[in-house]
Amino acid sequence: MAIARPLGFQVIALPSVQEPKPGLLRRLFDSLLESREQHAQKTVDAYVARNGSRLTDSLEREIGERLLDGGVKFRP
Repeated sequence: MAIARPLGFQVIALPSVQEPKPGLLRRLFDSLLESREQHAQKTVDAYVARNGSRLTDSLEREIGERLLDGGVKFRP
């Protein structure tokens, strides 16, 4: 089976549009947010490791409650 090419078909290349580089405040905010996420992840990983290295439903619920309270204090 052959694929027919229409006569006069042209490939039009559009110029690439570069997105502007984020500003200083945006980059600062993004790095702060990423740092907080990494800290929370490390804290949760350590908490799960201290409690048997097994993520159960009750442990997941407890982590969610503690994270939503605003304080990331996982001392049993």
